[in-house]
Amino acid sequence: MKFQFLRFFCLTGLLFWGIGNSSAQTKPPEKVLRYAFEVAETGFDPAQLSDAYSRIATENMFDALYTYDYLARPAKVKPNVAVAMPVISADFRTYTIQIKPGIYFADDAAFGGKKRELTAHDFAYTYKRIFDPKTKSQLFSDLEEEKLVGMQELRRESEKPGAHFNYEKEVEGIRALDRYTIQFKLEEPRPRFIYTLSDSGSFGAVAREVVEKYGDKIMEHPVGTGPFMLDKWVRSSKMTFVRNPNFREAYYEAEPPENDARSQEIYRQMKGKRIPLVDRVEISIIEEIQPRWLSFLSNDYDFLMYLPAAFSFQAIPNSRVAPNLAKKGITMERVAAPDVTVTYFNMEDPIVGGYTPEKVALRRAIALGYNSEEEIRLPRRNQAIPAQGPMQPTTYGYDPKFKTEMSDFNRARAAALLDMYGFVDRNGDGWRDMPDGKPLILQYSTTPSAADRELNQIWKKNMDALGIKMEFKLGKWPEHLKAARAGKLMMWGLGYGASSPDGSGALGLAFGPSKGEGNLARFENAEFDRLFQKQQLMADGPERLAIMQQLVKIMVAYMPYKFSTHRIRTDLMQPWLIGYRRHPTSRGFWRYVDIDTSKLPN
Repeated sequence: MKFQFLRFFCLTGLLFWGIGNSSAQTKPPEKVLRYAFEVAETGFDPAQLSDAYSRIATENMFDALYTYDYLARPAKVKPNVAVAMPVISADFRTYTIQIKPGIYFADDAAFGGKKRELTAHDFAYTYKRIFDPKTKSQLFSDLEEEKLVGMQELRRESEKPGAHFNYEKEVEGIRALDRYTIQFKLEEPRPRFIYTLSDSGSFGAVAREVVEKYGDKIMEHPVGTGPFMLDKWVRSSKMTFVRNPNFREAYYEAEPPENDARSQEIYRQMKGKRIPLVDRVEISIIEEIQPRWLSFLSNDYDFLMYLPAAFSFQAIPNSRVAPNLAKKGITMERVAAPDVTVTYFNMEDPIVGGYTPEKVALRRAIALGYNSEEEIRLPRRNQAIPAQGPMQPTTYGYDPKFKTEMSDFNRARAAALLDMYGFVDRNGDGWRDMPDGKPLILQYSTTPSAADRELNQIWKKNMDALGIKMEFKLGKWPEHLKAARAGKLMMWGLGYGASSPDGSGALGLAFGPSKGEGNLARFENAEFDRLFQKQQLMADGPERLAIMQQLVKIMVAYMPYKFSTHRIRTDLMQPWLIGYRRHPTSRGFWRYVDIDTSKLPN
């Protein structure tokens, strides 16, 4: 009997185990989006960031009032947590917005175990916080330029000895009219303020309780209302994000262009599905191009963001997916990116900075002596076009027919300029010196990556040919960014991507009040600032375009930046990644893509 009982127990246990196991087997497999950044993140507090990679993460964790239609081209703004498009006064100075009720932040200890609803007061706090000197926000100069009524005075009061920023003070420029209504009032017309309201990566709502709880550690504790939340983070190595269980009920809707077959197909596949579609997002940091490329080929990643130019000939010969990759079902997304690659000159540096004729001549000679076409042909493998200035493709103000000296390569003219202004070899060592006899040595900050090494070779070859000695200062990208903001780098090469469909953001690289923030060159010019502010007030049209081109010409004349190329960006997708399209402005794509687990490799 005892044996029979044990046998019955074992059979019963197996029966129940089988039922439970069957249930587990029928549970849908987890959908995980995996890819790699080529540059390390700096953190996750929207107010303190300025790099594009960190903003990819914040745009998927935080919510702005508005967002962009994922498939619409050209870029189209639509409501996000707002009920509808804003009520805008006829003079473009007042924007009134209703917020949807029932939207909640991700759970956090800062909320004391209670569900925390998003309100208009959160947006008021989010925007005010950028004006708080304690935040040290990289967005301050941009928001300052919008001239929100009363905010400058509030900031000045907080800068007095012993004072603090008074968040409770009623300010006309940013007001929560009630729990779900926020209003912005501007001193001057701002026809494109809607783009500021649509940037989740920069102006996504944060909760005051969270900021106050974590203080100086807020970069490590992102808490938003977006579709994803941070799960694990190994700095400069790996980030894992999971679905925010408090994310609102939202469904896939878009307006794909009628003449875009691929977008139309994506819409047919996705329309009406609840978003987000994936359960988890895993991002690794792989700075070197070869390991990143090989990891994609080994199926470790679902897509390759930014195909390294070094592999373009073998991956997309003749701008088509190579037959061996196409056979595996790999597809591509290839667009003219709304970005520009630049080398900036620190205008306060004793060697390359300054506004006197000889200093301007030095920078212009360096620019003329640099062969951008060689950069396009060799390191970039023809995956770029020459830049005439800061204006980026697909943004308002970019004219593909506009031509300036910026793209010219003329070594003879460069040498003549240097000779004319006294930059000659005075001690017979084969290198040019400063007019006062001191050594002329360019110090170019760079990273140790293979891609940067190729670019550095082009720089050194061209400067050697001019007789200008050039040295390279190695460091990590985030370290260079910190030093650049402090004005401690002489020269640094990096890329700028458009954060809105309007081109004035690129012009802001030379706006004086943005010095040390967006304006890493620390350029100051009263006429430039006047014209920049003037065009900000104007509606789009021929008159504004003319001023924008005038601003570009000022930048070309003084050369605080050498603008080299606009990159052609190619992303490669594995066959199981569904729905990916590169948006010209928005980075919040995680919620719109899906993983077909039936196609995953074993």
